[in-house]
Amino acid sequence: MKTYRYVLLLAAATLAAATGCQSDNQEKAGPDEPFPITLLTANFSSNPASKDSKVWKMVEEYTHTNLNIIWAPNASYNDKMNISLASGTLPMVIKVENTHVPSVAGAIQKGQIWEIGPYLSRFPNLSQADPEILGNISNEGKVYGIYRARKQGRPGISYRKDWLDKLSLSEPKTIDEFYAVLKAFTEKDPDGNGIDDTYGLAVSKYPLPWEMMQVWFGAPNKWGIDEHDKLIPEHFTPEYRNSLKFFRKIYAEGLVNSDFPIYDSTRWNDQVVSGRAGVMLDVADTAGRLETKLKQANPHAVIDVFGAVEGPHGLRSLSTSGYNGVYLISKSGVKTEQELLKVLGFLDKLNDEPMQRLLYYGLENIHYTMHNGAMESLPNDTVPPEYNANDLEQLLPLIPELTKFKAVSPLREKVNTVIENNERIIITNPAEGLESPTYTQKGNMLDDMISEARIQYITGKIDDPEFDRLLEAWRISGGDKVIQEINDAYRVRKNALKQSEEPVVNK
Repeated sequence: MKTYRYVLLLAAATLAAATGCQSDNQEKAGPDEPFPITLLTANFSSNPASKDSKVWKMVEEYTHTNLNIIWAPNASYNDKMNISLASGTLPMVIKVENTHVPSVAGAIQKGQIWEIGPYLSRFPNLSQADPEILGNISNEGKVYGIYRARKQGRPGISYRKDWLDKLSLSEPKTIDEFYAVLKAFTEKDPDGNGIDDTYGLAVSKYPLPWEMMQVWFGAPNKWGIDEHDKLIPEHFTPEYRNSLKFFRKIYAEGLVNSDFPIYDSTRWNDQVVSGRAGVMLDVADTAGRLETKLKQANPHAVIDVFGAVEGPHGLRSLSTSGYNGVYLISKSGVKTEQELLKVLGFLDKLNDEPMQRLLYYGLENIHYTMHNGAMESLPNDTVPPEYNANDLEQLLPLIPELTKFKAVSPLREKVNTVIENNERIIITNPAEGLESPTYTQKGNMLDDMISEARIQYITGKIDDPEFDRLLEAWRISGGDKVIQEINDAYRVRKNALKQSEEPVVNK
């Protein structure tokens, strides 16, 4: 605990020092000098870009800024974010999961974050933000952040097709067939080296694979609607429990890596690239990244991708919220309205087509090559450090999405098809954007209770009666109050929609 407290204090001190430097730089910067911006966001690679990167410098030149990015590994990003919010001394811009996370909602209520809704109409790109998504990220009807737009049908199943072919198996269509593939990849030596050194599914701390599979079993996406038209948390549905039993089974049989509760999500891809695991449940785009890396590690490896498998309720896919993170602008880092407009101008320029192309794809002939108008990615490991563009795409709001190359790789074209097909079978969260004061206050604790209970159940440390007792503890600790408040907000939304749909009668 002493070490943990030291780490928290050190992280807070580091962030405060960076924020202090940003304030000094702002005072020294002249009217024609690049505007200094400090930004906290997540990195997914082990070597995120630095100021030595040519791509980084091109972003600064285009936006006329002096950019200081504070990277934090995705696996521990929420801890870093919460430390920052609790400190009250924030960088100018900070990425958060969404604005209803308790620590974020609390910071907004305390007046630490700029309301930006009234300013969006001043900017050519930001003014095109989707009103529905803005509604989902709003707090008490006000907009405090710039969302990072992403397709809702992104989840996909990436797998080693060469392993599947070697074992004379077909792409799975059902949950049972999916289980059979995981078992074969674990027990039937798919790499042909004569050693028992493979397993089916790569998993990490990141909970997305479990969430994707829960939906296959018929569980809702975070919240469902019961027979009385009331919202109910996913963990109180029988379909959720059925999915947990499946997870427990594949864990007990060694079809997933046993260290998943502590496995760093920034190294998640390594399990497939190294040839240890054969399947990965993530966004469909992951297939393209795996293909690029495997070209170096194993030229004979083949990656393929599809959307979902059929369960007891048919073919279903988890829907994302239509965005992946929100950028907030802090009042401790940005003191005046003039500075606020400069920061919003920076975020707006990132949406210009040249910036979208640069941040999304990198540099031509360095990060990708073109063939008759089609783009092919080059392995990042061959890129000299000064050209490093890793994780800079995290800056992209994509409002609106202006540039899209045709992919030269058949797999990357298939990724686009998977995402489009998923849009027809996605299961959305009916409580998206609804607010609960109790969740704002206790949500972190309540979410941790469910997350820990799921892990303990999957790993066989607790059985069904003990899981039920943990659910009851969740209710008593504030869960019942959250359910009540979310349903109250749900009724208000339904009534408002009903009134807006009623025809106007002229008297």
